[in-house]
Amino acid sequence: MRFPLLLALALPAVSLAEHADVVIYGGTSAAVIAAVQARRMGKSTVIISPDTHLGGLSSGGLGFTDTGNKAVIGGLAREFYHRIWQHYQLPASWPFQSPADYGNKGQGTPAIDGTQRTMWIFEPHAAENVFENLIREYHIPVHRNAPLDRSHGIRRDGTRIVSLTTKNGLSFSGGMFIDATYEGDLMAAAGASWHAGRESLATYKEKWNGVQTGILHHRHHFGVLPSPISPFKIPGNPASGTLPLISTDPPGTFGSADHRIQAYCFRLCLTNHPENRVPFPKPSQYNPDTYELLLRVFNAGWRETFAKFDPIPNRKTDTNNHGPVSFDFIGANYQYPDGDDATRARIIQAHRDYQQGWLYFIANDPRVPSDVRSAMQSWGLAKDEFTDNGHWPHQLYIREARRLTGEFVMTEHELTGTNPVPDPVGMGSYTIDSHNVQRYITPDGHVQNEGDVGAPLPAPYPVSWRALLPKRDQLSNLLVPVCLSSSHIAFGSIRMEPVFMILAQSAATGACLALDRASSPHEIPYQILRDRLAADGQILSWPSHSPDAAAAGSITIDDSAASLSGSWKPSSAIKPFHGSGYHHDSATANPSNSAIFNTTLPHAGPWEIQIACAPHENRARKVRLSILTTAGPREVSINQQQGGNPLFIPVGTFNLPATTSVTFFSKDANGHVILDAVRFIPAKSPTPQTPNTPPSR
Repeated sequence: MRFPLLLALALPAVSLAEHADVVIYGGTSAAVIAAVQARRMGKSTVIISPDTHLGGLSSGGLGFTDTGNKAVIGGLAREFYHRIWQHYQLPASWPFQSPADYGNKGQGTPAIDGTQRTMWIFEPHAAENVFENLIREYHIPVHRNAPLDRSHGIRRDGTRIVSLTTKNGLSFSGGMFIDATYEGDLMAAAGASWHAGRESLATYKEKWNGVQTGILHHRHHFGVLPSPISPFKIPGNPASGTLPLISTDPPGTFGSADHRIQAYCFRLCLTNHPENRVPFPKPSQYNPDTYELLLRVFNAGWRETFAKFDPIPNRKTDTNNHGPVSFDFIGANYQYPDGDDATRARIIQAHRDYQQGWLYFIANDPRVPSDVRSAMQSWGLAKDEFTDNGHWPHQLYIREARRLTGEFVMTEHELTGTNPVPDPVGMGSYTIDSHNVQRYITPDGHVQNEGDVGAPLPAPYPVSWRALLPKRDQLSNLLVPVCLSSSHIAFGSIRMEPVFMILAQSAATGACLALDRASSPHEIPYQILRDRLAADGQILSWPSHSPDAAAAGSITIDDSAASLSGSWKPSSAIKPFHGSGYHHDSATANPSNSAIFNTTLPHAGPWEIQIACAPHENRARKVRLSILTTAGPREVSINQQQGGNPLFIPVGTFNLPATTSVTFFSKDANGHVILDAVRFIPAKSPTPQTPNTPPSR
């Protein structure tokens, strides 16, 4: 693997224009969330974005959210989807469709969850507005169109990044740096180890990594057709030449490593509303011969063209790849991860030309079956989206680029629960999902796609804090929540927008705690990090049973058994809740209010504490708790606006005496304090783990 040459001592002195405690590079959803968390923790921060628009894929067309199990989406990520819900409560947000007509279809979960006050499906401009509102509310400075000078823009002092400089001459110094790009540009330029492409099966002893010839998941391959398709211009005649979009390179040995990465595409926002529809443009580089392979697929009987026109509000779609020849421009992105800006611009334009041509071909070429052609003519680009870019998304879907090789590598084994995950800071849950990486000619002379994997997981899984950290002897003040340390196939599940937002909040939390302690993120005691994440609503664990079912050996104390002092009101207005209801303080809370949950445990030792609370915007973001530990009272705080999983909020694991208590206080709360239930779950003392590091690459 190639690393950038570090010339920190040779570089001339740079006049630093701006300093922040936490410097964030990238314009993605993760960048915004990391900045908000830094501000909430009282730190100065700045976003340096190579792009004009904020939000990445979340505001760039991916509105049909890949949620997986939404119960493990907490913290600021869940707040983002709550703000989306708030947006669609406004009648003005429905100019082209009524909410009733829209329905409630989501990806594996309802689009709108009224109980949780969240909405998971949305239009691109709605998401961008949420991100921009967050930037304004938290007074976060953003420098747009400011790409990093990847060759000479990093100044280091030993293992610490001192500053970064952009191509337009802006320089930023900071205490901590966060790489929130899809490409991993900051980590690579700063000298962190990274990898791109697929590892072999032997590297991490995985099942789904490496070349996967013969593995046909989903319906994105030619095996779904009734008969094979010839790759040659004259069917069956290799001497006639190969059709476009097909590689003549051998695919590689099954299970071997290669340089190939998941195919990219634009997630398009289309509409069939006549007042808002823009006809598909004919790209300047249009050549109908490019789509001869697609024509053969149609002639073979394929009729699933519109299967991934997933509905979002106002008669629009989030349109994704589906089928043997679709939106994924397979094999056209290998040079992207480490490509210079000119190379990347060429690749992005080639993807735009390919997809625009694909749409124009289907809608206009007389050889396309008439039923497909006429159906496509009813669709077009959405006039009210991406208005400064020809109604085309600003962001290419970078499904995979560089991946950090850090302190711990997330692999298939951690996702399936085979291996334990040390120091969790968030959770993923989406199926292992890799798109095709190549289209090749089989030994029997047919065309086939390769690399698509769809492997279900038994349960949500935690992501390790150490996977966000470069090796400590390389960089000691950089965190990487997007291009984190992961194998290719594990990244196929982790790479979802909600997970990136979750990990970005955790990265910013760790950065701020490290600043408070004048240490590196590598040195933060995990318990301190965990306590803060839990207090801010992050979900860090997943029971193998129903979220509201008691774990084996646990003890749950209901609010009906608590000792209440001051003015508390019983209620059962907002579900779910434990038992028959809960108590809350009044709108003008008595600052002397308190409530004690006493219990006698079977034994002293480590116990996990969880607090029941259904999420709601009227809850307090900061509720003070006092936990009686073996070392005496310990104060922590929790965010009751975010709620639990879906009911119980993990607070942390503590060494408790046999007779212990958890006390709630109303003082300084900025919303209603909820008393529902406290759960004590027996836990094991944490054991030292050897970092799961890969061979030197």
